[in-house]
Amino acid sequence: MKRTEKKSELSWREAAKLNVRAFRLLFHRYPQMILSRLFYVVWTALSPYVGIYLAARVVDELAGERQADRLLLLVGLTLGAAALISLVTALLSKWKEAQAAGLPYKVDHIFAEKLFSMDYIDLDKAETGELLSTIRQNQNGGGWGLYRVVSRVEELISALFTVLGGIALTVTLFSSRVPESAGGYAVLNHPLFVVLLIAVMLAITFLSPALSNLSGSFWAKHADAHRFGNRLFGFFGLLGHNKELAPDVRMYRQDLICERYNTHKEDTFCSAGLFARYTRGRGGLLLAASAAVSVVFTGLVYAFVCLKAWAGAFGVGAVTQYVASVSKVADGVSGFFGVLGDMRNNAVFLRQIFAFLDIPNEMYQGSLTTEKRSDGQYEIEFKDVSFRYPGSEAYALRHVNLKFQVGKRLAVVGRNGSGKTTFIKLLCRLYDPTEGEILLNGIDIRKYNYLDYMSVFSVVFQDFKLFSLKLGENVAGAVRYDEEKVKSCLVKAGFGDRLASLPDGLDTYLYQDCDKRGISVSGGEAQKIAIARALCHDAPFIILDEPTAALDAIAEAEIYSKFDEIVGDKTAIYISHRLSSCKFCDEILVFDGGEAVQHGTHAQLVADEAGLYYALWNAQAQYYTE
Repeated sequence: MKRTEKKSELSWREAAKLNVRAFRLLFHRYPQMILSRLFYVVWTALSPYVGIYLAARVVDELAGERQADRLLLLVGLTLGAAALISLVTALLSKWKEAQAAGLPYKVDHIFAEKLFSMDYIDLDKAETGELLSTIRQNQNGGGWGLYRVVSRVEELISALFTVLGGIALTVTLFSSRVPESAGGYAVLNHPLFVVLLIAVMLAITFLSPALSNLSGSFWAKHADAHRFGNRLFGFFGLLGHNKELAPDVRMYRQDLICERYNTHKEDTFCSAGLFARYTRGRGGLLLAASAAVSVVFTGLVYAFVCLKAWAGAFGVGAVTQYVASVSKVADGVSGFFGVLGDMRNNAVFLRQIFAFLDIPNEMYQGSLTTEKRSDGQYEIEFKDVSFRYPGSEAYALRHVNLKFQVGKRLAVVGRNGSGKTTFIKLLCRLYDPTEGEILLNGIDIRKYNYLDYMSVFSVVFQDFKLFSLKLGENVAGAVRYDEEKVKSCLVKAGFGDRLASLPDGLDTYLYQDCDKRGISVSGGEAQKIAIARALCHDAPFIILDEPTAALDAIAEAEIYSKFDEIVGDKTAIYISHRLSSCKFCDEILVFDGGEAVQHGTHAQLVADEAGLYYALWNAQAQYYTE
């Protein structure tokens, strides 16, 4: 399976803007990390020239007058400088490594903050998830994105200061004149010869990274294929490690599918794959040519320096200084242009990152404080509410009208896809209505402070998640909490017996991601903990989406028998496919095709033989009455 969609190249101007923006983003968030790297690379770029200069002086003295006191001074300075350089390098390296620790987590934190702050409707879009997945695949597979900005800026600064330091020690290479008595070698003094030589050296220095970047651009242009190959390997290559899928893998021999995707020669990273063919062909030739050009440059430098030394322009020590310095200048210039090319390639991936980070928040946040009523009297009203998801012409809900108060028990039932979950998401203001309005105590909920309004609800979603933290922290949603309150909520939710058996009580870790002594909980036990978490939040509205779906018949009966005690004086909204739960509710709302088609008590609705509720009730009841 091949995917070779190419990325459009960016102009140098746009690439520069994206890289500058990315650098500023990282510097604003983690200034110490950036500064530590910059100080380190400047120091390591310039400090070698101290040794080069002093070594050249030692060689000159040995080849010249050989004064013992001067030699002793030069050797002492060389050793002292080396010791000082090593000490400062070690200190800067320690600072840099300390600040660079956890770079992947720092970058992930940037994405996590965006996810937490963006409108839920954007978070819920498939294209948002796909964009973030693409960014992470590029980041983890090819190292593209923000990771690369940090290292490339570091390399760019290092190259720049390497060039500046090298130029300082090589200026005299061109200004030192060959004696006129050297005959034909005097042509080396001619300004045109010097200019021509420098031009050739720069051309060769530029050509080497240009060839290397041309080879590297293939990887950027074919990042889709690289990412797709990584996804296949990330799934099939590690499928044997996933214990949740192990039964199916063994029963249906899905290991054979893994073998196909992991060992087929024409797959992305295999011997006959896209990148292998490129590396053996054009890509390999370009890299070889880049290396060959670098060798040509080194030979040219050696020839020029040796010719001037042979003609008497300078001594043996200067040869050491110039060869080392010019080679470093060449490395610096080559590195500089190479990094620029790589940063241009990386800008394509930065554009994706900023497309994600720039997703605008369009949901009005509101400013009113949600009324904290001592009597707990809250009233919710849906007034002709309709909703359709972005990009869809079909309505998920149409013309819903409903009013209910705190203390009531409302069941929401209907077939799959009838609009039940959408109704709950609108109520919690994860979405805003396309048409109509939702009122809390007569005020449009969009006018309330967003977070303040959401605090009115405790929700147990059908696909709820528990964290690999301590049991008490999971229930309380906090590190410091009222232990008695948490225990009471767990008991109400039916987790009391299991809690009593835990040696560490509320300090017991769930699962073993953080603590090897952590416990595993069944689906039913997890659901009880989630219900306890909702109760502990102590909001006036509690919403339970399939609250007993993972419970056995006995545990389900226990929950229903303690129904009033669990909910107390809160408004309870149940989404359920088990219509037996509806008998415990004051009102029942029946959805069908995105519309609220029936509303009433269990007795009223089951008596309406023409209604949908009657059909649903009897469809389930027949399995218990036959």
